[in-house]
Amino acid sequence: HLVKKDIKCETDQLSHVYTLRIMPNNTYEVYMDLKKVESGSLYDDFDMLPPKKIKDPKAAKPADWDEREKIEDAKDKKPAGWDDIPATIVDPDAKKPEDWSDEDDGEWEPPTIPNPEYKGEWKPKMIDNPAYKGIWVAPDIDNPEYKHDDNLYLLKDLKYLGFELWQVKSGSIFDNIIVTDSLEEALKFGEETWAAVKDKEKEAFDKVKEAEKKEADAKKPADTKSADDEDDEYDTEDEDKKEAPTEKLAQPDEDEDEKDEL
Repeated sequence: HLVKKDIKCETDQLSHVYTLRIMPNNTYEVYMDLKKVESGSLYDDFDMLPPKKIKDPKAAKPADWDEREKIEDAKDKKPAGWDDIPATIVDPDAKKPEDWSDEDDGEWEPPTIPNPEYKGEWKPKMIDNPAYKGIWVAPDIDNPEYKHDDNLYLLKDLKYLGFELWQVKSGSIFDNIIVTDSLEEALKFGEETWAAVKDKEKEAFDKVKEAEKKEADAKKPADTKSADDEDDEYDTEDEDKKEAPTEKLAQPDEDEDEKDEL
């Protein structure tokens, strides 16, 4: 039976211990990591029994039952001339093209545009319905299939224990399972199993995550260098495409040569 309450489980990757305590007064308690996190009634929080009340299957909505919250105002009248306003009018700014030929193109007709004075189809205004009774719902009656059970908590001839799970990631492991009629024994079992190793597990988990982080960080410089080298390669190709600069040698001045000869 699914619990109606939303009891949150831990979502990290570490081990946790969960305990369900069912008591003879048909109440329950949920413990998470040996601490109580939820409690309630088996009658209220689980659908272990049929509902006490059901909708009367023989009931029918009365013929005069009015579910309309709003109705049209019978006194509201359409204004005079409402239907005389056309939805479109001739565009007053439209001009007949100069190259238009009535003989070749036919008689020219100006285009139409939406009429800014047109208000649409007239409808009477809506008012509150004085006969409105709300949405009809079938009345509740006692469920003939309901039978109260004072021993709802009692599980006779318990031989097997199963888990029905829905998960999006595989890898969950269940171990150290105990079924007992003593809460003290169950909590002690949790201390001897989960509590005894949880700190070492957390320490080992942190070391693994730290090693993974260092490995990821070590790869970053190499990736950055590779990207820089690739950019340099593209830069070199661009430089090769450019025309190499040419140096023009200065020509000796003839007048200067003549002066030197003199």
